[in-house]
Amino acid sequence: MSAEAHNHGHEHDHDHGHEHHHKDTFITKYIFSIDHKMISKQYLITGIIMGIIGIVMSLLFRMQLAWPEESFKIFNVLLGDKFAPNGVMTNEIYLALITIHGTIMVFFVLTAGLSGTFSNLLIPLQIGARDMASGFLNMVSYWLFFLSSVIMVISLFVESGPASAGWTIYPPLSALPQAISGSGAGMTLWLVSMAIFIASSLLGSLNYIVTVINLRTKGMSMTRLPLTVWAFFITAIIGVISFPVLLSAALLLIFDRSFGTSFFLSDIYLAGEVLNYQGGSPVLFEHLFWFLGHPEVYIVLLPALGITSEVIATNSRKPIFGYRAMIMSIIAIAFLSTIVWGHHMFISGMNPFLGSVFTFTTLLIAIPSAVKAFNYITTLWKGNLQMNPAMLFSIGLVSTFITGGLTGIILGDSTLDINVHDTYFVVAHFHLVMGISALYGMFAGIYHWFPRMFGRMLNKNLGYVHFWVTAICAYGVFFPMHFIGMAGLPRRYYTNTNFPLFDDLQNVNVIITAFALVGGAFQLVFLWNFFHSIFYGKKSVQNPWKSNTLEWTAPIEHMHGNWPGELPEVHRWAYDYSKPGHDEDFVPQNVPMKPGEEVLHH
Repeated sequence: MSAEAHNHGHEHDHDHGHEHHHKDTFITKYIFSIDHKMISKQYLITGIIMGIIGIVMSLLFRMQLAWPEESFKIFNVLLGDKFAPNGVMTNEIYLALITIHGTIMVFFVLTAGLSGTFSNLLIPLQIGARDMASGFLNMVSYWLFFLSSVIMVISLFVESGPASAGWTIYPPLSALPQAISGSGAGMTLWLVSMAIFIASSLLGSLNYIVTVINLRTKGMSMTRLPLTVWAFFITAIIGVISFPVLLSAALLLIFDRSFGTSFFLSDIYLAGEVLNYQGGSPVLFEHLFWFLGHPEVYIVLLPALGITSEVIATNSRKPIFGYRAMIMSIIAIAFLSTIVWGHHMFISGMNPFLGSVFTFTTLLIAIPSAVKAFNYITTLWKGNLQMNPAMLFSIGLVSTFITGGLTGIILGDSTLDINVHDTYFVVAHFHLVMGISALYGMFAGIYHWFPRMFGRMLNKNLGYVHFWVTAICAYGVFFPMHFIGMAGLPRRYYTNTNFPLFDDLQNVNVIITAFALVGGAFQLVFLWNFFHSIFYGKKSVQNPWKSNTLEWTAPIEHMHGNWPGELPEVHRWAYDYSKPGHDEDFVPQNVPMKPGEEVLHH
């Protein structure tokens, strides 16, 4: 009863509000917008801009790795005389580029581009709600995110250089401003930016959780939710559990740096001088960091997997295989992801017994991940496949998720990990699983829901070009890294010329960089397609993919409240594709059941 009363109250408010609604000004529409659709666009475009910065950085340090200590005009132009004298990159700026690239891509592109954009866009629309539970909090969380992005970009222009202790910012490097030049003001700005980012993430996540629990429309039970919403919902829960721990680590690090405490610092000698610190432990920082750091991988990946479920089911024109198993696998991944963090620390002097516990929990996570992979493959099997760009990216995700996941089994085993820890093998593994897979999920989501966001279509042919070049280049970059990693090439070294042992591997680095430059250049195709189509793309019809979920029942023109009049009522689950007894090969969720129609239960 209360839900109905609530909805009714909501309807009333909505109508009432519209009587006095004046024309939106620029400021109310774009700056102080509380409409979830607008906020999702803001997140997406901010994420894309940050993505450009992150990818340019990676191309710069890839050039340094392929042609160590050679002079490039572009280095001098972008990095300035101090960090690239005569166009030769210094080692300080190399470390800084790696640090900021990692930070930007993980937090500001993937977390914002997936959770920020698609949770905002899809949760209210797919559950049949007018908006988020709190529009104001939603606006605040975006502006905090924007502020943290700005501070992160400002930190690039600090005289002593941006943070350069690696994206994991392990003390003592990050805790002692005098240790390296990048540990001064650049590091302080990094910590401030991350603290604000965490506040934004927490506000956003709490909003998503409350919205899914409280604002579902009539008939939308938890077992009728699309898998996308399930993925966003569980992602938000992981965020609320793990982000505060990173906040505590960042705050303790700020104390160590600025207020003379020693949480993470113990007996340290710097340039022959004994520093006045005792009693702290840098390993404590590792525990706090990775307690967020590992769930973060899934905070990035689960939304991408949810989007994939939706896109694959829609474009296979058949019901998703094993709906309940998929939900269970999402919940199992979420639970397990919080008890595996120790596998990042096998060589930190950890007790071997503890190592074996973390090995066990890490290998367990392979089970729900395999469930997801099998479900995708079984949904594709004998489907009437519509190969549009969104579908290609989703199938690409299944491929990189499997190939990248297999190497995780080696890294998750404490005895095998010792041999490849801190080599390019690790870089290959997490870029395939977390970087490329999540990026594919983000692209699939953009190609699929672009008409919903902007009312226009993306150019399909440009989409195909974008996919094929990206897919070939992504494997071209990250597949060879497995082999140079097994040969022992360490990560985070800006040149390996001092080690004759690695001379033979130099030509592989050149190949990797060539693929990276081509792949990076072809993202311009996507950028052109995206920004050009917003204004000049072909007008979209209401339901271009003939999809079942509720967001395609709302009118194309954006309006506050999503649906004019009554909210849609839900009568079935989201995956009634190609159902016998129906004229069309799709049956939207708001279509009532026919007498005697079989309920497909998952």
